Amino acid sequence: MSTQPIVIGYDGSPGSQSALRWAAAQAARQLAPLRILEAFELVITTRPSPGHVVPLDAVRATRQKGLEAEADSIRLLYPDLRVETSLVGGAAPKALLDEAADARLVVLGSRGLGGWSGLLVGSVAVQVTAHAQCPVVVVPHDLRVHAHEGPVVVVGVDGSKTSAKAIDFAFDQAEQIHAKVVALHAWSSPFHTYADGQSMLLFDEQKIQDEARLLVAESVAGAAADHPDVQWTTELVNGSAAQALVRRSESADLLVVGTRGRGGFTGLLLGSVSQSVLHHTESPIAVVR
Repeated sequence: MSTQPIVIGYDGSPGSQSALRWAAAQAARQLAPLRILEAFELVITTRPSPGHVVPLDAVRATRQKGLEAEADSIRLLYPDLRVETSLVGGAAPKALLDEAADARLVVLGSRGLGGWSGLLVGSVAVQVTAHAQCPVVVVPHDLRVHAHEGPVVVVGVDGSKTSAKAIDFAFDQAEQIHAKVVALHAWSSPFHTYADGQSMLLFDEQKIQDEARLLVAESVAGAAADHPDVQWTTELVNGSAAQALVRRSESADLLVVGTRGRGGFTGLLLGSVSQSVLHHTESPIAVVR
């Protein structure tokens, strides 16, 4: 049994409830404790009160009672699973990053309420995914069951060091859920068009594909050797890495990406590309630092 917990950011929203179910299943498979974390942030307002003020202790007690009820429902599903609850004061990002220091995994819903509201908008998402000391999994709020022959884990591969970490994580996950790994590599066509409308094809597409296939094979070799029972395949895409990942999520059980990269996955977690993947993926996405 692992002593490192899987931490789930919970706020009572439907999205966090979907994430909680996903995290509980992971914890049961990995024989790891499950910690249900809620951030309790005090908001001070200068607007007039409508006449009814709930004492802070009462609000906190209600939140804690709700957490315990969720924990009890998980214990009914997984009687052998160790389930903990934690109601912490302060901002959600800081609470998550503090918990990530000794967690094996942090799980979040893609939409939420209260402390987790706006987690995938702007700087907060970048802060959590870029600085958490463990992998972060974001579960779509409308997670659907995919109709396919067997579980599939898709990992973005570009030959970088963070890509290697993502590959290791993908194979670990695939082994646990008896899934196949799809190593996805995106490349852009070096096709130059000039001002007069003339263009020249300055590359050998077959050579580029051969080199890309070799890069993927070399990148995956170590993880494949460590997980001999996991089947894997290469998928090469000419075009946008973000679009390729989003399309592939339609038939994937998990997407896995690194926080930094090169080639097709450069900047995946920065700016508009990260927003596209995080907001439009139809499967859970794991961000491995």
